[in-house]
Order: sequence, then C-alpha cells, then structure tokens
Amino acid sequence: MAAVLIGAFSAFALALTVTPFAIRLLRRAHQPIRNELGLASNEGKQRTPTMGGIVFIGATVVAYAVGHLVMMASTGSFRPTMTGLVLLGLFVGGGFIGLLDDVLKVVKRHPGGLAGRYKIVGQISVGAGLGALALYVPNAHGYTVGSQYLSLARELPWADIGKIATVALFVLMVVATSNAVNLTDGLDGLAGGSAAAVSSVFMLIAFWQYRHWCGNSGELACYPVRDPLDVALIAAAVTGALIGFLWWNTSPAQIIMGDVGSLGLGSLLAGFALATHTILLLPIMCGLFVLVTMSRVIQYVSYKTTGVRVFRMSPLHHHFEMAGWSEVTIVVRFWMLSAVAAALGIGLFFADYLQYAGW
Repeated sequence: MAAVLIGAFSAFALALTVTPFAIRLLRRAHQPIRNELGLASNEGKQRTPTMGGIVFIGATVVAYAVGHLVMMASTGSFRPTMTGLVLLGLFVGGGFIGLLDDVLKVVKRHPGGLAGRYKIVGQISVGAGLGALALYVPNAHGYTVGSQYLSLARELPWADIGKIATVALFVLMVVATSNAVNLTDGLDGLAGGSAAAVSSVFMLIAFWQYRHWCGNSGELACYPVRDPLDVALIAAAVTGALIGFLWWNTSPAQIIMGDVGSLGLGSLLAGFALATHTILLLPIMCGLFVLVTMSRVIQYVSYKTTGVRVFRMSPLHHHFEMAGWSEVTIVVRFWMLSAVAAALGIGLFFADYLQYAGW
C-alpha cells in the first residue's frame, strides 16, 4: 500500500512542478486549431503550447520506479514486472504515435498532422505487439498479463475465445479507446479529468485484486491475475500525474496535452482492462468517451445518409458549446458523467465479488 500511495504522490508532485517548465520550454510549440464556426473555447488557444502529455507520461514512469524502490525496502529486489512493462509500453507507445502527430502539426503549421491511416497502423502495431506479450508470456505461476477468456469482473469460464482472437480484440480496444480519448480532448481539462476518474477506479480494482489474489489467498472469490500491485501502482501514478497536470490545464489552459497525451491515455486504459481481466467493463467505465465517440459517429452517418445533422456540432461537447453552455460548465458536468460511469463499473465489479463470496 505504501508503494501505491508514494507512487501517486510522486507523480502528482512531479507533474505539478515540471509542467511550468514544460510550458516555457514548449511555448513556441503551438498547433494550428480550426475555428471556422467561431467556437468560444478555441479563441485564444492558437498560442497555447501543446504536447503537455509528455509531462504526465514521464511522471508516471518515474513514479513507477519510485514505487519499486519502496517495494525494494521489503523485498530486497528492484525488479519491474511484465505487467508493468506492458502497461508502460502502451502508455509510452501510444504517446509516441501522438507525439509524431503533434510534431508534424507544429512543424507544418497545419492541424492535419500525421495521416489517419498511419496513426491506425501505429496503434495496431503497439496493441498487437504488447497484446501478444501479455498473452503469450506466463510467469512462474502460469499467469499471463491478459486472459484468453472474455471477462466482466472476472473471467467468464464459458467464453474462451483463444489467444489470437484475444490479441485481435485488444488491438481493437487500443484503437477505439485511444481515438475516443482523443475526440474528447476538445476542451480545457475535459479528457484529463475524465481519464483520471477512470484510472482511479482501476487503481481501486487492482488493489482489491491484490488483497484477494489467488497467489496468496485460498478464498473462492480470489482473482487469478498477474502482478495486481503493479497495476494499482501505475493506475495511482497516472491519476496523480493527471491531477498535477490539470492544475495548469484547467480553463484557461496554459498547456494542452496534445495527441501525445490523449493517445497514450487511451492505450493505457485499454491495458488496465486487459491486466485486471475486466475487458467488458471498459466501455461502461469509459462511458463518457463512448458517448462522445458515438455522437461523432451518429453525426457522420446521419449527415452522409440523410443530409441532416443530429447535433449542432460534433463531438458532443461542441454541441453544448454551440447551445450556449460555457466551457467550464461543460467540462465539470462531463467530469460528473465520467465519474458516474466509472462508479457504475466499480459497483458491478464489487457486486460480482459479493456474489462469489456468498454475501
């Protein structure tokens, strides 16, 4: 528990103190923003530094190391786990794809950035590579990072889809979640605060799995997961780092997380679901991201087939902005929706435990 708390505080303190330096360092790295419709939220953002996601990704990696230094005091060994490497690999790998996109936007002075097909190829490569590592490399107990069984709050014994199909499903999760977080990153603090709500719940789930892990518990309702304490540590660290970053990113933002932040966060959230064996809970806990993405899909399909726009503008947060809501009002209310969706997810998780425990 100490490693998790110290990891979270370290990431928070690091993000809080380093972000001002990043703002000054990246003050010329601002990306062009389309504002043909005159959105109020886009006024004045043309000169806001981007690529701030580098800060909370770096803070999370450092906090993970700090957490393992704390663990070393009791275990005598500083040894990163396969689960930690997979999760941080997703965070850094997804962030690197976003970094390429951000750099191209800044250099070319055009909001297009990296072509969509190259983003998808990159996301598929990261998801497939780390997904295969998660499914095909067991530890001494025979546990792998992920499971070939579909899972809600735990593995469903009748839903064995095989390792190849699981890797393919995970690739889909990485692509979908990354782009969903990216779509939601349209207002100051919206994506960061929403992702923090989800990651904090994954921290609670992973720590609960650690306390009821089948490796040190003989109870019927135990969880056959791998390295749950490392999952809790990384989830706590990214939550702390996001809160520290949000100190400078709330309206009016002094720095934007950019695609490096949003694509990295989306990949990591998908990894949390894989590592905690809660794949089917992911769309519930990420309910806000799903809602925002569906608004974009509905708008596109409706306009292309009927010529009618369902929303004043998509994604959904811009619809409310066009309706006259202030940016802060939209962000806070969407944070509430994200928190409710995450709470529903953890409620289902604990309901499953109570059922298995016979309470």
